[in-house]
Amino acid sequence: MENPSHVISKNLKKIRNENGLSLDAVSKLTGVSKGMLGQIEREEVNPTITTILKIANGLKISFTSLLSEKEADVKTVELKKVSPIYDDTQKWRSYPLFTFEDSRPFEDSRPFEIYHVEADSGMVMSSEGHIKNSEETITVYEGELTLSIDENTYTIPKGNSIRFKADVPHKYENNGSEMTKMHMIIYYPK
Repeated sequence: MENPSHVISKNLKKIRNENGLSLDAVSKLTGVSKGMLGQIEREEVNPTITTILKIANGLKISFTSLLSEKEADVKTVELKKVSPIYDDTQKWRSYPLFTFEDSRPFEDSRPFEIYHVEADSGMVMSSEGHIKNSEETITVYEGELTLSIDENTYTIPKGNSIRFKADVPHKYENNGSEMTKMHMIIYYPK
């Protein structure tokens, strides 16, 4: 996805209009201010991951629903052309490589998203959790990731992977001295 703010703007307007919701109603459902929602729809801001998650969770839709574009049968992605989505500190950069949703022509495919993620040293990012029964799979290919889920903490070094139920609060941390790079797949059950 080369311009996420344009895609998010278009999709938010479409979802809001399809459900007959005003900006005020979406604000009440999501906890995101009406002003911020308006700025997102006018493409005046590039929303953070936290804001996108609040919108998706409040509207009870997948993160993908806000990031999806109509897909061709074959698509290649050059990482250098993908605009990242940042956390509030900009130490976490999530590059949406492939996003899929239930409205695609591939009705029996599983809805999922694939991201390339870069986490700078000292980065801490929390997620409130995704929609019910969602799962994340992370493979670290540079550095090391510390992942806290509920009361448990896991360390995932280079070359290792983890899969977990992602509908609960979880926290990502890079406690190492080098950047952590990973692939993340988020699965949304039908």
